[in-house]
Amino acid sequence: MKHPFDQFHFCPECGSPRFEVHNEKSKQCADCGFVYYFNPSAATVALIQNGRGELLVCRRAKDPAKGTLDLPGGFIDIGETGEEGVAREVLEETGLRVSRATYLFSLPNIYLYSGFPVHTLDLFFRCEVGDTSHFTAMDDVADAFFLPLSEVHPEDFGLTSVRKGVSLWLQNYHVCGISGEQ
Repeated sequence: MKHPFDQFHFCPECGSPRFEVHNEKSKQCADCGFVYYFNPSAATVALIQNGRGELLVCRRAKDPAKGTLDLPGGFIDIGETGEEGVAREVLEETGLRVSRATYLFSLPNIYLYSGFPVHTLDLFFRCEVGDTSHFTAMDDVADAFFLPLSEVHPEDFGLTSVRKGVSLWLQNYHVCGISGEQ
């Protein structure tokens, strides 16, 4: 995978083509001095269990990894906290309202969007929701359903960080039977 430096050839401040590598994390314009640091975009991933301890999974409607399993989540908007971002994404993709989001861990990822590699830092949250009997696949989700933990296989998830995160969660974090259903 190419480094983000390879995607940017002109200074975003003055447009100069003399936008050169400054160090391993940044480029600097030789004409106006502007320095741009390439930092990851923040994204969220929701781990939601129902009262039977099953995990809410989605089927991706779009590339990358169209048709594979995924978890609800997506990019955090400017001005949102991680908790607000994961709650918004869960609502947009499933119609479920998150009452509590508890941060678990993060994983780096490269998300290919329109052929462009977006470096992300994916924040994984255990999310509690109310009634899990009424939800629907929306937005960029083709299908959403609860899967018994015995049928959750990390290799079925199409995105690298989600695959790693599901594996880590199954080994260390999941709590059977606790979902937020009160």
